[in-house]
Amino acid sequence: MDRVTDDGSEHAVITAIRAGDLPGLRQLLTDQPGLATARFRGRSLLHIATDWPGHRPDVAATIAILVAAGADPNSRFDGEHSETPLHWAASNDDTEAVDALLDAGADIDAPGAVIAGGTPMADATAFGQWNAARRLVERGAATNLFEAAALGLLDRVEHHLAGRPTAEDVTSSFWGACHGGQVGTAAVLLESGADLDWVGYDGLTPLDAARRAGADDVVGWLLRHGARSASSQT
Repeated sequence: MDRVTDDGSEHAVITAIRAGDLPGLRQLLTDQPGLATARFRGRSLLHIATDWPGHRPDVAATIAILVAAGADPNSRFDGEHSETPLHWAASNDDTEAVDALLDAGADIDAPGAVIAGGTPMADATAFGQWNAARRLVERGAATNLFEAAALGLLDRVEHHLAGRPTAEDVTSSFWGACHGGQVGTAAVLLESGADLDWVGYDGLTPLDAARRAGADDVVGWLLRHGARSASSQT
């Protein structure tokens, strides 16, 4: 895999990608055939195209140009977490990039997320990137119990429950349903034994998570069941 030296090409190609300068990008890739597979501080060019905050101009065309020039849509970040560009697109709620990467052959269920080493869906649901999460479902992504609960996918939740998940998974997924603003899946998980007042991710209870999400219907439902915030338990 090529590594670009400090000859100005790094700045030029990153600038072209971020600006959506398609003619400039094509010219750089033509002039330097190894550029498409180069690494920049652990990132591939596809990682740069999908890096925070995402939603780059003409990102779908940028991705198509890079892949046609030899960039690997399943390349891994060289860091603490080995996320693919699809993980980063999902984390930024960038559905245009999600579609372009999948059209280019990205693995929709690739492991390596910053969230428990999971798939792009893990990042999307944990970070509340609901447009990306739903697009991944539409494109055929698998979901675990937490992810299905957070998205309100009742049939998938019931399928997972039939497999007898642990009490910890049920409670965690109940938290996820509240985080996702999903009364339907939250109710099923509460009936399945979830801990109503579990202090979970970010030090929040399900009630706190629903409040943070602005899910007023879930907040009201939880309060009617006697739910408490983490602050009331200290």
